[in-house]
Amino acid sequence: MDSSFPYRKTLQKVSLLLGAFLFLSVAGHAQTTSIEGEVKGEDGKGLKDAVIKIERLDIKGNYKTKTDKKGHYIHAGLPIGNYKITCEIDGKDIDSVNNVRTRLGDPTPINFNLAEMKQKQQAMQKMAESGQLSKEAERGLSAEQKAALEKQNKERAAQLAKNKALNDAFNAGREAMNAKQWDTAIEQLKKASELDANQHVVWANLADAYAGAAATKNGQEQTDLYAKGMEAFQKAIALKPDDAAYLNNYGLMLAKAKKVPEAQEQLNKAAQLDPPNAGKYYYNLGAVLQNTGQYEGAIESFKKAIEADPNHAEAQYWYATALSSKITMSADGKVQAPPEMRSALEKYLQLKPDGQFAAPAKELLGTIGGSITTTYENPNAPKKGKKK
Repeated sequence: MDSSFPYRKTLQKVSLLLGAFLFLSVAGHAQTTSIEGEVKGEDGKGLKDAVIKIERLDIKGNYKTKTDKKGHYIHAGLPIGNYKITCEIDGKDIDSVNNVRTRLGDPTPINFNLAEMKQKQQAMQKMAESGQLSKEAERGLSAEQKAALEKQNKERAAQLAKNKALNDAFNAGREAMNAKQWDTAIEQLKKASELDANQHVVWANLADAYAGAAATKNGQEQTDLYAKGMEAFQKAIALKPDDAAYLNNYGLMLAKAKKVPEAQEQLNKAAQLDPPNAGKYYYNLGAVLQNTGQYEGAIESFKKAIEADPNHAEAQYWYATALSSKITMSADGKVQAPPEMRSALEKYLQLKPDGQFAAPAKELLGTIGGSITTTYENPNAPKKGKKK
């Protein structure tokens, strides 16, 4: 027997253990790399707590880190490979860099600058909208940016087509209204409202079209048209509640539909929004009420018009005519009229001595026992020369 056999066996064991040790040592020192960078906000300052998502592309692997208070981040211990680096802010991916090949030694720098990104996107958008985006510029976009740009272009084209259809329908509706073709006006303006329900001017014109159509009808058909018009006015006012003209027209429609308290409420709102024209709003309401035989409401409205604007001549005259409904006869056959009636007529003649209602105003004064011998001279009339 070879006396060296135990020795050789021992050497073999040592060699096997050494080989295993060397194998484990190599496995324990795999090559790694790192990625670092900065994230700056639109104000140019470092952005804290931005999430950096690191996705390995050649072999499945995902990693994350966050920026510190200065906007800096670093992720070490990454295997060498190809990566996609994405910056996430408030749960939304705002930018990414594809096919980043890491290296041994110094960290691979990947920075994100929101201000520069925004400027680039705006420039790209302007070029795309004008049709001047070059093929080179398109190739410089990421897949996400290309998809976003394509989506924006499609939405813009659809919006342009929609706007044209909207304008065509609205203009056709307005032309039909001017021609008093109410059915056509309603049809076109309804089409416009379906194309864009957020256009207050469309709803207001549709309401006016319903009002025009209602004026040509009677009974339930008229009632239904007024109801549709009031609904359209409500939508216009909901979109633009600070428009006194809408409130005024809505109030007049309510008055025509014999909803006097509601009409007065809308006219009061219009007057509060536009005090300089309050007299006009109350005068309009009084005229509608008077024309529909609602004299008590007319008296109150004309009185408010005068209080808001004492120099509103027509309001003075129609206030007097509305008060004529209160004229009574005394036992001895004398006419007894409210004293406000006389003062309103005299105020009208003072304001417009040659006005449209000057003659009937004088006749009313005579009817209620007032003297009509008083000379109301127009201060703007040329002075007559004395005869020689």
